[in-house]
Amino acid sequence: MIYGVILAGGIGSRMGNVDKPKQFLHIGNKPIIVHTVEKFCVNSRIDHVIVLCPEQWVSYTKDLLKKHIEFTDKISIITGGQTRNETIMNAIRYIESEKGIDDSTILVTHDAVRPFVTHRIIDDNINCALDGLACDTVIPATDTIVESMDNQIISNIPDRSKYYQGQTPQSFKAKRFKELYNELSKDEKQILTDAAKVFVMKGEKVKLVDGETFNIKVTYPYDLQLAEVLLGGGKDC
Repeated sequence: MIYGVILAGGIGSRMGNVDKPKQFLHIGNKPIIVHTVEKFCVNSRIDHVIVLCPEQWVSYTKDLLKKHIEFTDKISIITGGQTRNETIMNAIRYIESEKGIDDSTILVTHDAVRPFVTHRIIDDNINCALDGLACDTVIPATDTIVESMDNQIISNIPDRSKYYQGQTPQSFKAKRFKELYNELSKDEKQILTDAAKVFVMKGEKVKLVDGETFNIKVTYPYDLQLAEVLLGGGKDC
């Protein structure tokens, strides 16, 4: 089976003084998370969608999605973990308890606050995972990358053409992710930033999938304004 795993565990601290996590803020006439989950619900290749959010927001999320989305039988809402990868592990544990996992179980993991993901991106992720490779959605770096080892003086200015900005989805076989994650030490787990790094740290290939510049992550107040503009432009949302 192919699962869309929507990571909605953030509390939106960088959004400023708001009364709810950023995934529940509105763009257009719907919360950001609704725009995102809809993309996965209407994709015929996604068998089931799992939304993971803070425990205190589970009931709220259930009510919200039930109100806005007709495909509620295709959605499960559960509690996320303390970290991004523990949240993914919660999704895997849930799948194991409900359906079981095998070598054909695929996770397409995506930020709840990236509502402009396209079906082309989702399909490219699925195709890559079906071929047996983990993948990461990226766009080429457009600005010069500057490295500073002490956060004060430039140490290096690498070749920009070899660098990319990571987006989501990140997709892979659930069973393999679980195996690799459980092999990591406590110290290794503490330096993880995303799921793709689990595969990279264990020496596994991670394929690049072309993203889109408008596949933005809504993090700061400015991003909300940009999202409204993109929505007005009809960016597949």
